[in-house]
Amino acid sequence: MHSMHTHDCGQLRVSDIGATVTLTGWVWRRRDHGGLIFIDLRDRAGVTQISFDPDHSGGLAFHQAEKVRSEWPIKVVGTVRSRPEGMNNPKLQTGDIEVLVSEIVVLNTSKTPPFPIEDRIDSSEDVRLRYRYLDLRRPHMMSNLQLRSDFTFALRQALHSQAFMEVETPALFKSTPEGARDFLVPSRVQPGHFYALPQSPQLLKQMLMVGGIERYYQVAKCFRDEDLRADRQPEFTQVDIEMSFVSEDDVMSSLEEVLSSAFAQVGVDMPTPLRRISYWDAMDTYGVDKPDTRFGMTLHDVSDVFAHSQFKLFGSAATTEGQYVKAINAKGAGKWPRAQIDKLADVAAGFGAKGLAYIAFREDGSVTSPIVKFFSDEEMANLRTTMDVEPGDLVMFAVGNRLDTDVILGGMRTHMANALDIKREGHDFLWVVNFPLFHWDEDRKAYAAEHQPFTQPLEDQIELLDSDPLALGSHTYDFVMDGYEAGGGGMRIHDAALQMRILEKLGFDEQSACEQFGFLMEALEFGAPPMGGFALGLDRVCMLLTGSDSIRDVMAFPKTSSGSDLMSAAPSEVSTKQLKEVSLRTL
Repeated sequence: MHSMHTHDCGQLRVSDIGATVTLTGWVWRRRDHGGLIFIDLRDRAGVTQISFDPDHSGGLAFHQAEKVRSEWPIKVVGTVRSRPEGMNNPKLQTGDIEVLVSEIVVLNTSKTPPFPIEDRIDSSEDVRLRYRYLDLRRPHMMSNLQLRSDFTFALRQALHSQAFMEVETPALFKSTPEGARDFLVPSRVQPGHFYALPQSPQLLKQMLMVGGIERYYQVAKCFRDEDLRADRQPEFTQVDIEMSFVSEDDVMSSLEEVLSSAFAQVGVDMPTPLRRISYWDAMDTYGVDKPDTRFGMTLHDVSDVFAHSQFKLFGSAATTEGQYVKAINAKGAGKWPRAQIDKLADVAAGFGAKGLAYIAFREDGSVTSPIVKFFSDEEMANLRTTMDVEPGDLVMFAVGNRLDTDVILGGMRTHMANALDIKREGHDFLWVVNFPLFHWDEDRKAYAAEHQPFTQPLEDQIELLDSDPLALGSHTYDFVMDGYEAGGGGMRIHDAALQMRILEKLGFDEQSACEQFGFLMEALEFGAPPMGGFALGLDRVCMLLTGSDSIRDVMAFPKTSSGSDLMSAAPSEVSTKQLKEVSLRTL
């Protein structure tokens, strides 16, 4: 191996004592003890303590070591020896040895870093992103990127072992509506025309199936111009997969084998087969289509409890078709002060609630609630039984249609779990299946695809396409990890006539469908096979594996919440000359 060193800084052990070694790295910590100088030398693999003795090798190395400072890159030659008795460091893999240096070469100097190159530093993220190349030197960040590399390699190995073929698809493609805004790239040679950066390789991988690839994968860079958050970036990486001549179960079984193998390579056990929860079971039980099932606080339909209630809001909903009274029990929150409980109404409003009805069951047996005076003893007794009420519990209600009540209480469930510091142990893996094919877009007053426009509807429900589209199910499956949608996929429409019917339901006429998807519609007429696929959110999964709460911690050069790269100051203005070359001008 061609390198300036013989060993890395995480490699040496007691078995190497007596060996002459060469190490390179950055000066991490320097301690001058008068007669001796100790330096913790750091590289990406770890830390080794090196020592300098004025009586060793004429003292030349010692005098040079007096001058070095933090983050200087150096090269040292020395002999491995045991640390003095009682000076071992069990926190380091190299903590039983040190290297007595006979020669040191300063490879460069360094300005004082704007923050310490340490883990758990009290420095703003903006500063760390501005100097990201320094932030990456921190052991925590280096460990995150190493795990990402290991997991990606494990996925590639697992896919290759199952005869998947890695195929690259273009980064410059046609703009096609897939649920988010495209990043557009103007064409210089065709003025007024634009490429789009791919939101995903969705249509291209379907073309590959028509082309006979049968088993495809790609570690694909994707781009979406949408509002950002902790687990979303404008450019992200997904492991894209597609198979043909398969059923839904074939795809999911293959994916379980691949994922289980890859997780095992990074020390995580994913027992298979995974649980499968239908979309509506997930919504009605957990209030979300990506449930974290590591804790309870499940949703309950309590409409029957209040079917004859004198409380008009509950009684009316309980006896009206399509309306529900639902509840969750946040155990322990009933101890909170009244003022703290009342503030939960603002939290619920963020999930679409117009208010928050609650009953706090105090530890002394009393009940605090603005609505409890309307309930009979029988209703309260039934509620206690249904909701497993104990002293100190807080029962919260939502009233409305099925989806709205699920979403409100699902949001409150997660909020209360965090507020009560409910522990989530280990990792939680499952499938959520059989999503609706459509949902209603209230802003557009139109149907929209729940996953994407190319999803295969359930064959035995096709007649609902015209009579009740929102009741039509689909061959879909989302991979859920720790309460996050870590990946998702479904079977694809491989019949051109059915694809046209779906596009028409989404508001396309024949002309607009051909303009946007003409190449797809044509390809489906040339013997397209049954096909299905999946996309794994690599950034998000790595975030969960590292225990972080932000995907920026597992990306080398991420953007801020405003889409800026603070290190390079992108996005930036370009010259008038560059704009003219692509037939654009600024307003």
